[in-house]
Amino acid sequence: MQFRPYQQEIIEKGTEVITRYSFLYLAMEVRTGKTLTSFGIANNLKVNRILFVTKKKAIGSIEKDYQLYNPKFELVVINYESLHKIDTRIRFDLIVIDEAHSLGAFPKPSKRAKDIRDLINKNKPFVILLSGTPTPESYSQMYHQVYGIPNNPFHQCVNFYRFANSYVRVTEKIINGLRIRDYSNGLPTIMDVMKPYLIAFSQKDAGFKVETNEIILEVQMKDTTYNLAKYLSKHRVYEGEVDNKPEFILGDTPAKLMTKLHQIFSGTVKFESGSSKIIDLSKAEYIYDKFSHLKIGIFYKFKEELKALKEIYGDKLCTQLSVFNDTNKSIALQIVSGREGISLRQAKCLVYYNIDFSATSYWQSRDRMTTQDREKNKVYWIFSKQGIEKSIYKTVMSKKTYTTSHFKKDLLSL
Repeated sequence: MQFRPYQQEIIEKGTEVITRYSFLYLAMEVRTGKTLTSFGIANNLKVNRILFVTKKKAIGSIEKDYQLYNPKFELVVINYESLHKIDTRIRFDLIVIDEAHSLGAFPKPSKRAKDIRDLINKNKPFVILLSGTPTPESYSQMYHQVYGIPNNPFHQCVNFYRFANSYVRVTEKIINGLRIRDYSNGLPTIMDVMKPYLIAFSQKDAGFKVETNEIILEVQMKDTTYNLAKYLSKHRVYEGEVDNKPEFILGDTPAKLMTKLHQIFSGTVKFESGSSKIIDLSKAEYIYDKFSHLKIGIFYKFKEELKALKEIYGDKLCTQLSVFNDTNKSIALQIVSGREGISLRQAKCLVYYNIDFSATSYWQSRDRMTTQDREKNKVYWIFSKQGIEKSIYKTVMSKKTYTTSHFKKDLLSL
């Protein structure tokens, strides 16, 4: 196979960086070829065995790239949730960490970040981090992505709080009457310090000319849906009977109420017992009526929304990428699990049954159709009239996560 000219340049430059520092951050936007570029760097390093850590849905495409490239090194691909299954007797010369921004939780490290740190400590490997969006919501997300690498530029900071002393403008906010320290205002100097270790490359740099056209479509939900949302907003608790069983919906805190209204306005609800129910098929019916003649990618947020789609679409809908690629069926993917590491290039458009609170989800999932040859993407957002989704949309578009503080302001207008 032949690398694209820009990939070859990044491979040569990346090889120099990782040889010097033992790690490299490839901040390459989606569809620019991060996986194959990392393989090219590995080939230059003449490593024998690579561990490639990624999301479960991306494993198949990474293994295909490996077969296409057909290098001499051995490759083990594993998802983050299965790291405990790695044979401890095996040593890896290089660890590639895909979607590295998912390690960026702060101020405490996530289990995922700790697991990667332990792997690096055990193997003492070269490390390549991959992400199209290294710090999608805050520069503070960089610390735990690299803290497990011995010679990372922040290694003198023994934990995030020490890091924050130098690199974060710490503020306070009041949540439920309590003063909470806010560490999200990371300083731009964080990325300045990372520059020697990071190679950034955008779709524009690669010659992509895609224009993404986003269309908002509003659906009138059933009166019962609006009545339930109104009742819960006022009383914070709803008691009813489902299948001859008493069920409760609680919205007794801002976070709970925000989540429950988010579900209800899209036609589903999860009860305090843990069971869920479809209460309104209006969105699923609208999507089918408008898009059933097209092969599309549908993103949903809550599990019950998938059941609603299946009820309306029947066997015209699939959830596996391989089936989507080999048939004329449309595909339904949960937003968080489907936003990274997969290509929906065969989709005529993307349709969102619901929207996630995360800015990361917004920016990454909407790019799943993009290829170098594609000139236009169409993305449809299906929002309920008078619902919460449009407010969430306005927030995540500005690269901010929708939080309870946003919700409290919006609640007055719902």
